[in-house]
Amino acid sequence: MLVTERRKWYIGFVIVLAVFIALLLILRADWLWIFSLIAILLTIGIYDRIQKKHTLLRNFPIIGHMRYILEFFRPEIQQYFVASDDSERPFDRKTRTVVYERSKGIPDTISFGNDKDIMKAGYEWALHSLSPKHHTDLDPRIIIGNSQCKQPYLASRLNISALSFGALSKNAIMALNLGAKKGGFLHNTGEGGLTEYHLLGGDVGLQVATAYFGFRTEDGNFDPEKFKKQATLPNIKIIEIKLSQGAKPAHGGMLPKEKITPEIAKIRGVPMGRDVISPPTHKTFSNPIGLCHFIAQLRDLSGGKPVGFKLCIGKKTEFFAICKAILKTGIYPDFIVVDGMEGGTGAAPSEFVNSIGMPLREALVFVHNALVGCGLRKHIKIIASGKNATGFDMVRMIALGADIINSGRAMMLALGCLQSKQCGKNTCPVGVATQNPKLFNQLDIDDKSIRVYNYHKSTVKNFIELVGAMGLENPSDILPSSVMRRINEHEVRYFDEIYQFIEPNSLLNEETVPQNYKKYWEAASAETFSFIH
Repeated sequence: MLVTERRKWYIGFVIVLAVFIALLLILRADWLWIFSLIAILLTIGIYDRIQKKHTLLRNFPIIGHMRYILEFFRPEIQQYFVASDDSERPFDRKTRTVVYERSKGIPDTISFGNDKDIMKAGYEWALHSLSPKHHTDLDPRIIIGNSQCKQPYLASRLNISALSFGALSKNAIMALNLGAKKGGFLHNTGEGGLTEYHLLGGDVGLQVATAYFGFRTEDGNFDPEKFKKQATLPNIKIIEIKLSQGAKPAHGGMLPKEKITPEIAKIRGVPMGRDVISPPTHKTFSNPIGLCHFIAQLRDLSGGKPVGFKLCIGKKTEFFAICKAILKTGIYPDFIVVDGMEGGTGAAPSEFVNSIGMPLREALVFVHNALVGCGLRKHIKIIASGKNATGFDMVRMIALGADIINSGRAMMLALGCLQSKQCGKNTCPVGVATQNPKLFNQLDIDDKSIRVYNYHKSTVKNFIELVGAMGLENPSDILPSSVMRRINEHEVRYFDEIYQFIEPNSLLNEETVPQNYKKYWEAASAETFSFIH
């Protein structure tokens, strides 16, 4: 005989009541406690029946709450008891463990061989050499700054991506900056603006985003004098104009009102009690030529420091339009940060996170090709910003066209992030992405700065060892033919067999423009981001 839903509830209620009474009897509670428990349960049951917000509770009083309790703890249950070492996203357990071990100074060696499915499509590996190099004193740093830059910057190959104060706690920002100081690598302010927590001695990349936080007028426009005051500080090494970001391209940055404190409101020049959503576009320019002139203006105001821009690739025509504007004005950005759609640490609408923007690998190849085809690559460094955490990730990105790698979430993991995915809720349990002092005050700045330093040092060391194992003198010698990917069970290919890499200056001659780029190149104009039909 089938058990009806109503009978299920009665059975469940009796079981719950019996369990509680049994526990009280075992604990030798007096009958007053037992009657109190029954009264509490009856009160909850009556309330559940008369409330109108939750149909589940009206149909199944008391025990219906179990569904909400289990749903509340579902992420933790999934993470710790259900998910395999390879299944979690965005970073699987194995990758997070590598970051944790390196940050703590624990050996991250693996015993008993490779435990990945090497026959699965998508598996990748670097090609080693029978004549490896033993790099004991190789400094893999690279210069950011072309001939138009008066203060070039010698950059680490791995740096901290844009992480704003507001999105992250002040303790987290201070730990990152002190870690950058110890390791001699760059710490990007993010669009939240420069704060005292960024000025503890680490090299800083100053981001200029659409809201101009820290150097804005009362009506939200760019203030050159305020910018100059910050940009000329000795800690500021490069200037980054944010056009868009991987998590939410074509959408302004978001800081939920729950994370707005009086201090953050003062720094950003925004009111309390409202979500802070930055404009999707800049007010200082509206076309590619305007972007180039803004680059020149910021370079001049900063005293000749490297200036570049960050974007997530969408329409290829628009990036080609920027290339044409660079050629027309003769103003070269010193670097371009390519952010993939898989990037992102802060709050963003789910449709933007999952369905907008080009993935980093395809975007990186495209930007590299566009600059090579225009004869601009020698002037401009490419920085890859996305889901990168290991030395092999760095090798892969350089093989696809990058010079430098930025990482945000891996640095957060080094701080102790658990990937609980509560960044936009102000409830980060480890005090990294929250403005709740009860949570972030427990984040020890000195300890976590050492962990950030350890992670960076160990990852770059492993990266250098990979470069040596590949028989290369320098990371810049990594080519698309240096890495292979499995296509299916019976086929593997080099990166240069998977992706098309075009010839230098081929976009400058109508006869040599690659066919698959032709319609995008011809539709691009230096005067507009729109298509030319």
